Amino acid sequence: MKAIYINSPGQIEIRDMEIPVRKPGEALLKLLYGGICGSDLGSYRGTFAYFSYPRIPGHEFSAEIVEIDDNNYGLKKGMIVTCNPYFNCGHCYSCRRGIVNACMDNQTMGCQRDGAFCQYITMPLDRIYPGKGLSPKVLAAIEPFCISYHGVQQAHIQPGQKVLVVGAGTIGVLAANAAKIMGAEVYLCDVAQEKLRYAMDTFGFAGAILNDRPGALEAAVRQITGAVNIQGNSTACGFDVCIEAVGMPETFQNCIDAAAFGGKVVLIGIGKKNLDFNFTLIQKKELQIFGSRNALKRDFLELIDLVQAGKVDLEKIITHEYKLDNIAQAFADFDRNAGQMLKVMIDFTDSSANTQ
Repeated sequence: MKAIYINSPGQIEIRDMEIPVRKPGEALLKLLYGGICGSDLGSYRGTFAYFSYPRIPGHEFSAEIVEIDDNNYGLKKGMIVTCNPYFNCGHCYSCRRGIVNACMDNQTMGCQRDGAFCQYITMPLDRIYPGKGLSPKVLAAIEPFCISYHGVQQAHIQPGQKVLVVGAGTIGVLAANAAKIMGAEVYLCDVAQEKLRYAMDTFGFAGAILNDRPGALEAAVRQITGAVNIQGNSTACGFDVCIEAVGMPETFQNCIDAAAFGGKVVLIGIGKKNLDFNFTLIQKKELQIFGSRNALKRDFLELIDLVQAGKVDLEKIITHEYKLDNIAQAFADFDRNAGQMLKVMIDFTDSSANTQ
């Protein structure tokens, strides 16, 4: 079979490998579609915090079950499925408390362990979830939606609250969709005008903020949320919830600054840089700040049902598609044109490998 490796920043290789042999309690899966996410792009660029080289990338995917034993999960040969790619150790303090998504020794596929970008992979049965009739392409986009959905849930958003999502990439747009489903008035902020335009035209959020110059976001926060006079100074009211979906110091600062007094900030983005800021602002505003890592089984199951019910047209998040043999071009294009591309999907369905 073919397997994709990132050998070093900017260097993609397609290797020939043996098809893996499943162990007891595992199924053999044939990859159908795989999504390149922001962390995969960061791994390609050398900026992702959790990646070591060389490694097989990929943790958002759909697949067909080609080999499986009788089981109690309702899984059968021929089913189209997706999988939970976050492997937890099962015995650390987080795992013992049931917070398996924040395992102290978490190993996410394509990050701390080899990922799914092969024509065949094996997976433990308890990590495999039936697609319930969703197309393989849509099913491959469930995992990034889970990342966004899990983060948005941290804020316990109430109907009518004003929510700012900083970052109009896939995770940000999906976070905005999740907040919208929860009844929020959602505004999306980015430096890339094309991404904002596509997101607004496609998903119809309450508004977009193009943060392309100093003071642009501050002015927009004032205009959208209003202002009050405090000791002779006009101060913006701020957003009830701010969600960071980029992973840069300046975008986290954006969220701290744009949040209302008594507001909430959720950090989904992942970065490697430090931020030096006046942390007393957290105390002054009595901000509630939440980190969000990975997702849980219930997030996958809930979102498969939600997408199946037509609450979000997840296929619209997919803007570009490449064949497996063109994956190096896919990464290179995404690297150069990240401001115009959302979900980049790799088509594994022309597999010439077989299990015979």
